[in-house]
Amino acid sequence: MLSRTADHLYWMARYIERAENLARMLDVNNRMLLVPQSELEIRRLWRETLDSIGLLETYVACFGEDVEPSHVVHFMALDRNNPGSIYSCLRAARENAHAVRGTLTSELWETINATWLDLRRFDISKMGADELDNFFEWVKLRSHQFRGVSFATMMRDEANCFLRLGTFIERADNTARILDVKYNFINEAPRRDESGEYYQWSALLHSVSAFEIYRRTYRDQITPARVAELLLLRMDMPRSLAYCTDEMLGFLNQVSNGRSDETQRRAGELASSLKYGRIEDILETGVHEYLTRFIIRINDIGNRLAADFLLPVTA
Repeated sequence: MLSRTADHLYWMARYIERAENLARMLDVNNRMLLVPQSELEIRRLWRETLDSIGLLETYVACFGEDVEPSHVVHFMALDRNNPGSIYSCLRAARENAHAVRGTLTSELWETINATWLDLRRFDISKMGADELDNFFEWVKLRSHQFRGVSFATMMRDEANCFLRLGTFIERADNTARILDVKYNFINEAPRRDESGEYYQWSALLHSVSAFEIYRRTYRDQITPARVAELLLLRMDMPRSLAYCTDEMLGFLNQVSNGRSDETQRRAGELASSLKYGRIEDILETGVHEYLTRFIIRINDIGNRLAADFLLPVTA
């Protein structure tokens, strides 16, 4: 496969997945605002969210140091000047899809194009709380449709492998960032009552479609250690780091070439550390420290994959 085609497919999938995960992050923040909190706690939550996805400096340059929740929601959702917004991600996904339209099935192209056309009817400034929830659900649904149509209609060839690589590398990175921000925020928040803490943990689980899975797996009360175990180490949880890195390794092995040995080794090492890891060791190290290292390692693999297979990055 031409590196240009692989590049467009890989980034198309990454941008779709990134848009979904931004919606998930905004959704869980809005859920957490329903719990009584001080103004300082609310602004800290949004500031840490922006910092975790690398958009804090861009936000400050546009709006100043004062982190206003309504400004952050618009900035992360539909700001056309923010290259990291949901709007910009879906636009970039559509542009990449258009560049390789002949490689995609007609159903997949129509799904991506329809998502882009529908997106332009939304206006955050006119949305109340319920409409915001509906918008975030719409973004997640369109991402699910993209994956479902691609799975049902694309051949299981190299094009499919690069689609899946983009999806799982992006999902692993974003799950780590969501967990890092929310895990520490909930643990460090002043304790008012157990019901408030329960609601925050359940909001986190809902944000990664894991609440029902948690209930079926552990059955009893929600604890920080089990939330971390589910989202880090459970191979049967489709958004966990262990599942994502295992899938990433499998697709990477399918497209391997003469330059990718070291990339495969690092991906295998990372996947094995999660597959055979113990939550007790991670908790002893510290969840934040563990996730910080994971984000560095997954991004290193992404950079190496780009150098091995995709178009060179030009300055």
